[in-house]
Amino acid sequence: MSKNIIPYSESDESKKKQVTKMFDNISNEYDRLNRIFTFGIDIKWRKRLIKLISEIKPNRILDIATGTADLAIMAAENTNAKEIIGVDISEGMLVIGQKKVEQKKLSDRIQLVKADAENLSYADNYFDAISVAFGVRNFENLEKGIQEIYRVLKPGGLFVVLETSVPKTPVIKQLYLFHSNYLLPFFGKLFSRDAKAYKYLSNSAKNFPYGKEFNNILIQNGFNSVKDKPQFFGASCIYVAKKL
Repeated sequence: MSKNIIPYSESDESKKKQVTKMFDNISNEYDRLNRIFTFGIDIKWRKRLIKLISEIKPNRILDIATGTADLAIMAAENTNAKEIIGVDISEGMLVIGQKKVEQKKLSDRIQLVKADAENLSYADNYFDAISVAFGVRNFENLEKGIQEIYRVLKPGGLFVVLETSVPKTPVIKQLYLFHSNYLLPFFGKLFSRDAKAYKYLSNSAKNFPYGKEFNNILIQNGFNSVKDKPQFFGASCIYVAKKL
């Protein structure tokens, strides 16, 4: 990331601790506001991510920064994977996610674990597929997180990322920036118990190294066959990479 974006500039805590606290604070409202802020389009993007995973017929899937487990649940519903693990550093988000998993009666296939993506406890070459949706920009050390993902992914395994990006088309870019700079912080302040959280989410989205720049980071950390697939005029992007 080009700048060290943190949720609470007045705090001297590490980014990791701040992000954990932030997501704990907004966990109860996160799903509802996320649907509002993305106009529900993020569901379509997540489905496209899962379709890519389903094509390799994985047995073991790791969903990093799983949050309230939306992607893990989609993976269970759209693949035959026997083991799906969702990890997140926020206990608050995982509590909401666990309720959703139980309501869907998927507890036998989905395990939610409080864990740090930059220090995973799983063995080398363990997972067939690994996903991250709107989570890599929250890593304290982006390259360390990617290296851990590479380590626990099997050779031939698939790594897919859904993350924000900035559109290149001038008109769409201006609309995106207006949404990001004004609407997101305004409605976050209006409806959230932690207005600074949505200012952080806006700033971190704008400053994340997207497109070819993120492709290069993946390549530098060992991944091959790296592709980026812009979504909705480039407002977000799906990245696809393999470990050979």
